[in-house]
Amino acid sequence: MSAARRVVAAGYGGPENLVVEELPLPEPGPGQVRVSVRAAGVNPYDAKVYAVPGDPSRLPIRLGFEAAGTVDAVGPEVSAAVGDEVIAFRASGAYASDLVVDQGALTPKPSSLGWAESAGLMLTGAAAWHALAATAVGEGDTVLVHGATGGVGLTAVQLARLRGARVVGTTNPRNDDLLRELGVEPVAYGEGLLDRVRALAPEGVDVALDLVGTDEAMDVSLALVGDRSRLVSIANFARAPREGVKLLGNGPGADPGTEIRDAARPELARLAGDGSLRVLVASTYPLGEAAAAHRQILTGHTTGKLVLLP
Repeated sequence: MSAARRVVAAGYGGPENLVVEELPLPEPGPGQVRVSVRAAGVNPYDAKVYAVPGDPSRLPIRLGFEAAGTVDAVGPEVSAAVGDEVIAFRASGAYASDLVVDQGALTPKPSSLGWAESAGLMLTGAAAWHALAATAVGEGDTVLVHGATGGVGLTAVQLARLRGARVVGTTNPRNDDLLRELGVEPVAYGEGLLDRVRALAPEGVDVALDLVGTDEAMDVSLALVGDRSRLVSIANFARAPREGVKLLGNGPGADPGTEIRDAARPELARLAGDGSLRVLVASTYPLGEAAAAHRQILTGHTTGKLVLLP
């Protein structure tokens, strides 16, 4: 029987705990398909699930939540066909050469979109879509995006522009040209940010998206946005509840927005497929070098997506 490979965290701590396992090729059950993975997206959360010591009985921990590949086996009660090119999200254990998922996790892969881009689209894309939906971003709004060149930020600024908003994005100045290419007005984070944003947008800011979780992002957002229903955070779990700011995502007290994020999947695929939405891939790594990818993502200074290639 053919063997499959997957990356797991064999222990708690840093990326040195990541190992590649071989196991029998998994078989799909009712309502499931097996995907021959061509690319798997890497996200900051992947490195957090094993960072803090926990229950040893949970080890080894499978990693990854999004992948792209080709259906190569189907179980009963499935309409997908062998040979279909698909994006799988949410797909637990996506760091693998072969992955069994429920058919409901599949979105058809646009033929115009590369494997790496397809694997990096959905997790950050769905989070960005949720943030814009939660704040009702629309035509004529001025939107401040903290962390504009992070994984979620790069998608959020593009989606906001597609909705007709003016977008100001915080970033390191080395990324200014990239943001300008995307139609975004860059502003450097750090001391004096509030004054710099006010100078750029003297008429005011309608919406703020905190995608970084810093006190600076929260303070500046609170100072600029009068309506707190139009201010959200995906990262400041300590202050957001105290300040009356809605938390989004999977953390404690956050709104997961499951229906909104699920409904976004075909729309994200359509936009990426027709070129309206760019998926920027920073680097790719072989599956066996997942630890190197995690070391990179833990720096917090990656512009674009990191992707594993089995």
